[in-house]
Formats: sequence, structure tokens, C-alpha cells
Amino acid sequence: MAEKATETAGRAGPPAHERVYRDLREMILFGALMPGEAVTIQGLVERTGAGMTPVREALRRLTAEGALRALGNRRIAVPVLDRAAVEELTEARLALEPRVAARAALRAGPGDVAALTAIDARLDSAIARGDIEAYLRENHAFHARMNAAAGAPILTAMIETLWLRFGPSLRTVCGQFGTRQLRDMHKDLIAALAARDAGAAAAALEGDVRQGMDLIAAAL
Repeated sequence: MAEKATETAGRAGPPAHERVYRDLREMILFGALMPGEAVTIQGLVERTGAGMTPVREALRRLTAEGALRALGNRRIAVPVLDRAAVEELTEARLALEPRVAARAALRAGPGDVAALTAIDARLDSAIARGDIEAYLRENHAFHARMNAAAGAPILTAMIETLWLRFGPSLRTVCGQFGTRQLRDMHKDLIAALAARDAGAAAAALEGDVRQGMDLIAAAL
């Protein structure tokens, strides 16, 4: 049987399994798949419009990254974090992300600061209107843009894997507390980048990490 993976033959763009991986990754990060929600492989085939083979390959990658876990009977789910997992993820984030912020402060230019300022403005707007999906997307975009400015692809890849593990729980936090309870701590980071102050950038990012992970712990 010709899988839908062949449907991309002759088309421009990434292969089907890579597109499905990116789609599912966004579903996990931004709350379309909630922690503990069991879904079937066939259900994901229908939701993504892709074939079984690229969906299976994407699920294999995401499971290896810890973003999903197999439940049996062709079902998978985003893991539900317990307190020990939150503590370990917090430790891992604090070991990596402030270092990347410090690197970004030494490398970022006016264009990076302007881009981060624009993202932060959209983030403020999402918080003000209670738009949870927009908040999650803009918050991730802010951190991704800062990581890109650091020029540390290995560290950034490690950080992105961590985000796949705790990101879905931010959706739960927003559902319980609402976006207005989430302080935007990015402005200190932007100021530190503009001043090329590595220590201040690391401190601002550490505060941001602790705030987010404390909220996740409080929602358990």
C-alpha cells in the first residue's frame, strides 16, 4: 500500500516525517495535546492528515525525547509531571538557560534586542486579553529568539528538549491561574542584552525559569 508519505513526492519542502514531527511538537508545546490525555496513533493520523509511517516515525522521535510515552494498544500520551520531575527539570534548566542568556548578552546586536522587544510586546498583549495559546507561542518564541542570539546550537538543542518535557504543563498552569497571574519577567533580560551585561542576563533568565517552574509545581 502506498503510504501518504509518498504524497510529498515532487513537492518542495521537508519530508513528510519531518513535517509531522514539527506539527506534533507544536501540538505538545502549545497545549493541543494535554498532559495525561491519551490519543491513538490512528487519531493522530487523522488530525495531521499524514500517513501512518511518518506519524510513527515522528512519535518514535518524540518518545525518545521524553515528550511522549507509549501506553499500549497504539495509544500515547504527554507525560504528567510529578514533583520529582519538576525539580529535576528545574535543575536542568538552571544549569543551561542562564548560561545561554549570558552568551546572548555578549553576542546580541540591536536587531536581536528589537526582535525580542517586539515579541515581548505581543506577549504582553496576549496576557492582557487572556489568550493562552498566544501567550504560550510568544513565550516560546521569545526564548527561542534569545537562544538563537547566543549562537550555541548544542546547548539550544538540549534546552529545546527540556521545553518539550515541561512546556505542556504551562498550558495546565494557564488553565488554573490564568495569564494575568503570569508576570512577564523578560524586560530585565532585554535590558541586560541591550547593555551587554552577561551577569544581569543570567540573573534575569534564572528568575524567569524559577517563576515558571514554581508555578508548574504549584499546579501539581
